[in-house]
Amino acid sequence: MQRKSNIYFSYPPNLHEMDLATLVSMYRERGIPKKSKPGEYFGCALTQKMIKKGKWWFGLYYGQQAWNDLLTNGCEGYPLTEVEMNILGLAMIADTQPPEREYVEQHSGAIAKLAYMIVNDLKEYGFLSTNEQECLMITPRGEKALQGVARRIYDKKFTADMLHINQSDTVQPSIQRAKKKESEQTDLF
Repeated sequence: MQRKSNIYFSYPPNLHEMDLATLVSMYRERGIPKKSKPGEYFGCALTQKMIKKGKWWFGLYYGQQAWNDLLTNGCEGYPLTEVEMNILGLAMIADTQPPEREYVEQHSGAIAKLAYMIVNDLKEYGFLSTNEQECLMITPRGEKALQGVARRIYDKKFTADMLHINQSDTVQPSIQRAKKKESEQTDLF
């Protein structure tokens, strides 16, 4: 499915390189206003203008107006990305049985550690709820947020083909095993 806009929040693609403590710290500090040091400035990642204070997003800074422009309809101030759209979407498309949390986290389009924190926040914010079996269900607030982020990215209402697991261009990474060099040294293992 073709994206219609690139003006939305997104997580850095190399978060898998971070240790858990750094990832948690960065995730918890997103959106916190920060002031530059005296005589220094930040560059707004959206407008490219110099700013004295901005909201922090994984190493990027956004002026307040730029931050507001990135927020989507129905998000209630919560910065939504494609990952949140995938999580909310997986909960919404469930036919008879709500999906298990682990399944949603694995198919969110993010690393498991990040997906775990996002699901917790979406529950805390009232976009998701759980039943006794820890299955995820989307709430009416979550449906509004999902439609808002889907409209921002794809310029239409949410459909199942917007999900990460349904994208045909999704590449499943594979790891190739290196071949051993022949040597005269005895293998001890």
